[in-house]
Amino acid sequence: MLPAVRKREIVELVSEEGECSVADLAAEMDCSKATIRRDLSDLEDRKLIERSHGGAVPVTTVGNEQTYGQKEVQNLDGKMRIGERAAAEITENQVVFFDAGSTTMQVAKNAPENRSFLAVTNSPVLALELGEQANDVKLTGGSLRHETRALTGPSAERFMERTNFDVLFLGTNAIKPPEGLMTPNEDEARLKSLMIENAGRVVLVSDGSKLDKQSFVKFAEVEDIDVFITDTKLSDEQHEPFDAADVEVIEEVEQ
Repeated sequence: MLPAVRKREIVELVSEEGECSVADLAAEMDCSKATIRRDLSDLEDRKLIERSHGGAVPVTTVGNEQTYGQKEVQNLDGKMRIGERAAAEITENQVVFFDAGSTTMQVAKNAPENRSFLAVTNSPVLALELGEQANDVKLTGGSLRHETRALTGPSAERFMERTNFDVLFLGTNAIKPPEGLMTPNEDEARLKSLMIENAGRVVLVSDGSKLDKQSFVKFAEVEDIDVFITDTKLSDEQHEPFDAADVEVIEEVEQ
């Protein structure tokens, strides 16, 4: 297993389990404890995990916000599947907004190159990716939040207030029906609300880890979503609020 792949899997496993010992990680990755210790030191330096006595724990606790770098490596396979399916929603001559985030990044990576559409985003990272696809790209402007690499603030909000989009690919930190969609940061919450208000069609892209979670600021109702694309199978109970709001749910997407 390549070191980069092993480290990504370590972060995912620690995030899922809450705490993992060096011995358990070594057995899971089929490598030596010394290799795992070196990996954990590197991952801690990059603020992707925290070392604990004899192992590792997730770097964030309840109420804190994960960085883009942390989210980028978590459940990457699921996010890639979501991104490939979501990109099929893009058609010619549309104005398409890409919300900042690690899952929307996968949508951007799969954006069609042979169709003419205008891409708009509040993420410089996504703008560079979308530009690689030879699409026209516009940025909202605003102040950069280093935690999420998103542009926020008054300049971004003014841009949003005077523009409209055919399709919005929306990310979220938490989905807690029937309460709604939530995020840890108030500035990002305001911008997300404006995105939804000015979009003709809202496509929520989120992996299953966000379901039944809560965060600090609510920015949308379930009824504000038109389509929900996820990598997991929803239970009947989880389906109910989406069905009641007439939201199309595309689940267990495959590549």
